[in-house]
Amino acid sequence: MKANAKRNGKTENDDLMKLSALVKASGLSRQTIQYYLMLGLMKESARTPGGHRLFDKSAVERAKLINKLNKTGYSLRDIRELFLKNK
Repeated sequence: MKANAKRNGKTENDDLMKLSALVKASGLSRQTIQYYLMLGLMKESARTPGGHRLFDKSAVERAKLINKLNKTGYSLRDIRELFLKNK
């Protein structure tokens, strides 16, 4: 099923948020989220027809977790390796 296919009158994208909403919900800066994306610590769930990235609700908690681990002394490289091992 495509990311924006209809399901019970709703699209799958109805449960997703744009980057701006993720930034607001996580309390992190846009640059921080974009950096996490660039490093592969986070991934988008889908894209709009116009190419905007969309994220599910778990992205908020993941962004907060990455930030918390980084603030407690883990390097972003260590965090990435930890996430890759636990896939």
